[in-house]
Amino acid sequence: MTSTALPTFVPPSRRALLQSGAAGLVVGFIWNGKKTHAATPSATALSPNAFVRVAPDNTVTVVIKHLEMGQGVYTGLSTIVAEELDADWAQIRTESAPVNQKLFGLQMTGGSASIAGSYDQLRKAGATARAMLVAAAAKEWNVPPADIKVENGVLSYMNMRASFGEMAAKAAVLPVPSEVTLKDPKTFKRIGVAFPRLDTAVKVDGSAKFALDHMAPDLLVAVIARPPRFGGVLKSADAQTAQAMPGVKYVTAVPSGVAVVAESFWQAQKARRALNIEWDETNAEKRGTEQIMADYKKLALQPGNSARKDGDATAAMASAKHIVTAEFEFPYLAHAPMEPLDCTVLIGADGCEIWAGCQFQTIDQGNVARVLGMKPDQVKINTLYAGGSFGRRANFYSDYLVEATHIAKALPLGTPIKLVWTREDDLRGGKYRPMYYHAMKAGLDDQGKVVAWQHTIVGQSIMKGGPFEAAAIKNGIDGSSVEGAANLPYDIPNISVELHSPVAGPTVLWWRSVGSTHNAYATEAFIDQVAKAARQDPLEFRRDALAKHPRHLGVLNLAAEKAGWTTPLGKDQARGIAVAEAFGTFVAQVVEVSRDANGKIKVDRVVCAVDCGVAINPDIVHAQMEGGIAFGLGAILKSAITLKDGLVEQSNFDTYGVLRMDEMPRVDVHIVPSQEVPCGVGEPGVPPIGPALANAIFALTGKPVSKLPMRSSVGV
Repeated sequence: MTSTALPTFVPPSRRALLQSGAAGLVVGFIWNGKKTHAATPSATALSPNAFVRVAPDNTVTVVIKHLEMGQGVYTGLSTIVAEELDADWAQIRTESAPVNQKLFGLQMTGGSASIAGSYDQLRKAGATARAMLVAAAAKEWNVPPADIKVENGVLSYMNMRASFGEMAAKAAVLPVPSEVTLKDPKTFKRIGVAFPRLDTAVKVDGSAKFALDHMAPDLLVAVIARPPRFGGVLKSADAQTAQAMPGVKYVTAVPSGVAVVAESFWQAQKARRALNIEWDETNAEKRGTEQIMADYKKLALQPGNSARKDGDATAAMASAKHIVTAEFEFPYLAHAPMEPLDCTVLIGADGCEIWAGCQFQTIDQGNVARVLGMKPDQVKINTLYAGGSFGRRANFYSDYLVEATHIAKALPLGTPIKLVWTREDDLRGGKYRPMYYHAMKAGLDDQGKVVAWQHTIVGQSIMKGGPFEAAAIKNGIDGSSVEGAANLPYDIPNISVELHSPVAGPTVLWWRSVGSTHNAYATEAFIDQVAKAARQDPLEFRRDALAKHPRHLGVLNLAAEKAGWTTPLGKDQARGIAVAEAFGTFVAQVVEVSRDANGKIKVDRVVCAVDCGVAINPDIVHAQMEGGIAFGLGAILKSAITLKDGLVEQSNFDTYGVLRMDEMPRVDVHIVPSQEVPCGVGEPGVPPIGPALANAIFALTGKPVSKLPMRSSVGV
């Protein structure tokens, strides 16, 4: 093979820029030689803080620091502002915040934390704007502020009325109050109401701009050939054929492989296939998943790091009257969002501009700046809509953004490039939910009470090797590996939870609901097996053991009531139940299944009860529970990333199964009324669906489901 060196090209002007340190605050960006400036709010608008802007045209813009990736965060956060401001819903607009840590703090979207983390902040932001509008009206009309009425964007006193827009300029010159009075939640008119989503219309008419939609003059499209095995690196490449193909502009080496840059995606894709690459696989992962799992099982026989130790589980187990054991196997899982990874990068003389559905804006900005030798504030990120993520766009390395930056850095200054990952790139590119093995053991006394609980977990650490490893891993325990297991809520006097975090080739990342995705399955499916050994109804068994946990009990009882738990089902039908807490939100689900004459099991109905504290927008809560159930069902029934000799066997949705429309069951969602602080709903609907389904199948067949996906072990 003829080898062609593919050095990263750094033009002289770029070298000078990098050597100078590129000091100074970016005020504009070069686009084909023309400098453009970001628009600034009108001086007549009321902008008392970074989050709210009331304009003379009577629009109220809520500046959102989080990513909208389908979860409804634009609508939820705007509702909080509209409530305290007493704005009319029709006047609310949204705008993605620039990345600015001084103004917005750490900008990232994950852990179902957007609402919980912004609730108090945005209430105060809205209340501050309202107070200033009221003060302006009071001054204009020469009346006490307390006598001003505010309703649906209108200020009034007796026969005097003014819109927010009419008072915006007058309010803008008043001092910003340091303290404001927030509403009594009992008076809420918008929070708790199912207002229509703000992004529905633009998504329906196609005007919403996702990262893949972004276009620009002279934009080039890039794809990257990456090593087929994890741990492989580029050894040599023959790019002569690819370079000569129509539309191809550049072929260059980047840290993750070989990039092909062309006038269109299809041209780049065809040229990538024409590359002749030799990979160095000296340190690559060559095991298959069966071998990795076998190694995990051996490791589980050894003592692990202690994640929880209550009492003496070993001694209690030795004296138990009955012993129940189980093991569970969970595969690697891809996120597989409908919009794969993509972004556009433009490097100019003054800085770098990015268009992407960024989930970790602050971290992404810093990582791109490091690649370029710039300061973070020289990297402008335009956060666009993302077509799903489920955690994939949130990683400490900003992998796809850094890849695109390396490509843009290698090309002539001012060349805009869009990096596109294909579905095959996505499924074979790693950053999976880790594969796990669980070994479980419970000891019961002669009354059927659990007196001992031993749980051993084996799987890769997500945080190991990352920049926050020291803070996230304590005494060998990655908290994301044991959440949902180490905080087991059941009243058991002797509990032991141990963790092994082996190293394997596939790169891993948090996946929608992270550790609870496998821990809730293992613990809740095992609870049903323990309840059967104790000859108790699974619901009653849980009720008895959760007496000290009212919020778990609340959703458990509501789900059971709405599902008609005690109502008999037909001959080939059964129910299963599970409850879990994730990110401060409590969810219980009851699954109903049926079996046809051929033995095929069908999921007919899911009843879901959720306690997320104050439900900002009930319609979004319903939608996220339904979406989480669909997402979780697909993974439980059909999804798996498998390796053979280190090579990923899946490439697209023909080999990586996801739930189809005709497989979606009826879903009923019920919200527990609550005045607790609001918590997220994007992820917590996922953990209970798997064990609730497994428990329904267990009730129907008498056989536990211990290996996922179920297509490999059960006729579902």
